Amino acid sequence: MPKMKTNKTIAKRFKLTSKDKLLRRHQLGAGHLRSNKSKTALERHARMFEVSKGDAKKYRKLMGE
Repeated sequence: MPKMKTNKTIAKRFKLTSKDKLLRRHQLGAGHLRSNKSKTALERHARMFEVSKGDAKKYRKLMGE
């Protein structure tokens, strides 16, 4: 059976922590109409947060884990 290739788009967007958690960013929504959005809203969407367990299983497989 051949080796599974890593999906590079997933590998760039997700980060695996030392405790084996999968993190991703929020949709930023800062492409346009940025002046109408509050600074706290933009900062909140810039943070990383944990992916749900069901999705994490799918993304790990795509990352070649």
